[in-house]
Amino acid sequence: MPDQSPERALERLLFEGKLDRRRFLGRAGGSALALSGLSAVLAACGGVEGEAEKNASTNASKPATANHPKTAIGTWVFANWPLYMDKKLLKDFDKEYGGKVRYVEEINDNFEFFGKVRQQLTQGKPIGRDIVTLTDYMAARWVRNGYTEPLDKKNIPNAKNLVKNLQSINYDKDRSYTLPYQSGGVGIGYNKKKTGREIKSINDLFDPKFKGRVSMLQEPYDSAGLVMLSQGVDASKANIDQILKAIEKIQEENDKGQIRRFTGNDYSTDLTKGNLWLCVAYSGDLVQLQADNPDLDFVYPEEGAMLFTDNMMIPKGAAHPYAAETMMNYLYEPKVAAKLAEYVNYISPVDGIKEFAPDIADNPLIFPPDDVVQRLHAYPALSPADERRMQEAMAQVTGA
Repeated sequence: MPDQSPERALERLLFEGKLDRRRFLGRAGGSALALSGLSAVLAACGGVEGEAEKNASTNASKPATANHPKTAIGTWVFANWPLYMDKKLLKDFDKEYGGKVRYVEEINDNFEFFGKVRQQLTQGKPIGRDIVTLTDYMAARWVRNGYTEPLDKKNIPNAKNLVKNLQSINYDKDRSYTLPYQSGGVGIGYNKKKTGREIKSINDLFDPKFKGRVSMLQEPYDSAGLVMLSQGVDASKANIDQILKAIEKIQEENDKGQIRRFTGNDYSTDLTKGNLWLCVAYSGDLVQLQADNPDLDFVYPEEGAMLFTDNMMIPKGAAHPYAAETMMNYLYEPKVAAKLAEYVNYISPVDGIKEFAPDIADNPLIFPPDDVVQRLHAYPALSPADERRMQEAMAQVTGA
């Protein structure tokens, strides 16, 4: 694979001006959803490079071929994150293609989910899911360690609708094992009524006035990434020492009692109920939560925010690969992708959705404004050894 680090991709795209930033956001003329520029940055989020883990096979270096014959869809399993699917689309899929999708909202945290299925994966046993949706850095681990089935592209003709600059990524050059699901930002969600003021800075998380009413994500790529930005570090270029320093800051605040708890997606319940006043949060979640509590808001902090892309993959030995690929193809129909983007309020990887959902054209969570784009940072590229050091340090803080 070509040696293209994510931080260089970010720098080249955003700061060297090779692409027009307005074209990043699909605002030019009557073109299809031109997410190409922003998507190129989002593609960089998956830059987990380095040698494969000890005793792991290397999926990415092998020819990726698959032949999954057309079969009855049957009953199959789609594992995803909470608040991340328009359930009407699942019903429409079942009606159109037959069978029954068992949709499970069980991915609360990438590392937590990996821990749940790691034993089966390392033993080469099926994990009982046919699609899993994981963030780039975890998707990279699954690909390099041989935990995924190659995709039979004959069953996914709509993959041609993938925006141009997400068509390749350094851990899966030809998208042989992964298809992007959605992309989005990691910033701050907060309750305006409880905080009594507008939140603008990452350092607001550590305001003593909010002691015990703050949560942070337990994933260090997200929480330590934001803290590094508050410390003046470009998180996309961070080394392990800078990451560990950010985790030390989180430890200090946790020891003071500033942080109520560390969460996955389950921060949403406490934030809605008012138990949390502000938290590290995912951009699209807050729009949905506002239906239950209109006092909630999301901000891309002035110091910057982190970016992510979640990817659909078929786990090794999945029982229903044809059903999984049929669903991937369905979600890549622009009309369907537009409905999904409208519902989840994240950035769609599918080209051509704008004409089917004109109401989202001005949604800043789907089409971030230029000043936000310039403050978005990809995850850093870490070797497996450094990634383990980061995880271990964060686990000591969170008690995981």
